[in-house]
Amino acid sequence: MTAPLTGPDFGSYPATDVRWLLKDLSGVDLEADVAERERRIQSGRAHYAESLPIEYQPDAQYRELFDKVLVESAERLARAVGVVTELILEERGHDITLVSLARAGTPIGILMRRWAMCMHGLDLPHYAVSIVRDRGIDTAALDYLAAHHDPASVVFVDGWTGKGAITRELDAALAAYAASGGAVFDPDLAVLADPGSCARTYGTRDDFLIASACLNSTVSGLVSRTVLNDALIAPGEFHGAKFYRELAAADVSNDLLDTIGACFPDVQATVEGDVAAIRSGDRTPTWAGWASVEEIRARYDISTINYVKPGVGETTRVLLRRVPWKVLVRDLDAPEHAHIRLLADARGVPVEVVPDLAYSCMGLIKDVT
Repeated sequence: MTAPLTGPDFGSYPATDVRWLLKDLSGVDLEADVAERERRIQSGRAHYAESLPIEYQPDAQYRELFDKVLVESAERLARAVGVVTELILEERGHDITLVSLARAGTPIGILMRRWAMCMHGLDLPHYAVSIVRDRGIDTAALDYLAAHHDPASVVFVDGWTGKGAITRELDAALAAYAASGGAVFDPDLAVLADPGSCARTYGTRDDFLIASACLNSTVSGLVSRTVLNDALIAPGEFHGAKFYRELAAADVSNDLLDTIGACFPDVQATVEGDVAAIRSGDRTPTWAGWASVEEIRARYDISTINYVKPGVGETTRVLLRRVPWKVLVRDLDAPEHAHIRLLADARGVPVEVVPDLAYSCMGLIKDVT
């Protein structure tokens, strides 16, 4: 089997933090103009995973705002990391293998690994794998994991839930993999934030700002989104991704990890109380987020639910790499939306106040067909 990729040869994270089960496509020209790429995706001529958007590089003002946001939110993020990690260790034991969904899940997987090391002295293996909406999870990566680890030990990790599309994709893909004769993996997805109420293992269900959502590769180990393109990925090969070495000067990936990790000792006592409260309550997913997204889709006459991206993280992504139509917010002056207002203003995207919004904000993608 192909060996995992590790930094510094692939990505800016230390090799001890994560092993990428990906094919290195760094030398391939995959980027396309955002507007043209959006037209091809929406018209059905291409799938979003076959190419990459040109990485948007925010200006100095936005970078300064990111630095401020990171410092202000670090303790809250550390607390959520501690909660979700402790829940997993209590329920799945200490002999676990973290497998993050690249790329949004990867910084979270690293932080969870560091919490386990800091608080329990555990040296947990951590991999990053690709999952693609409508295409499923990378089965070559699952083959690798099953060959090297007990499948029952694998815990899948992501950054946050929006409406729950990836949660459903993971569940269906793992079921299909097992039905075809593959190993049986637990589909329970652990996330830092679950505002959509579609996961049972989470650090919080608040829709709050996760700093790693504010940038693209420069906060994700300089690794691109994952790519699944039949012209580049042969059967049995891992899905692909690029390492953007040329962006090293702007990289804050490890700064983010270190800033949040420094808060771990300060939140330890609070985490214990949070874990007890979550375990004593009803954690059953209600999928309330999906229902609210359907309501907004109908209210704004949007052709597909895929054009509605709920929550702070997903709204930020729309502004960074899609063609946005408008942004909906519950509170126009919410401090946690400062970066969203800045991006929306830079791209000329209207921001509309919707007081009864289920999430703190939503990003709506423009229909360009």
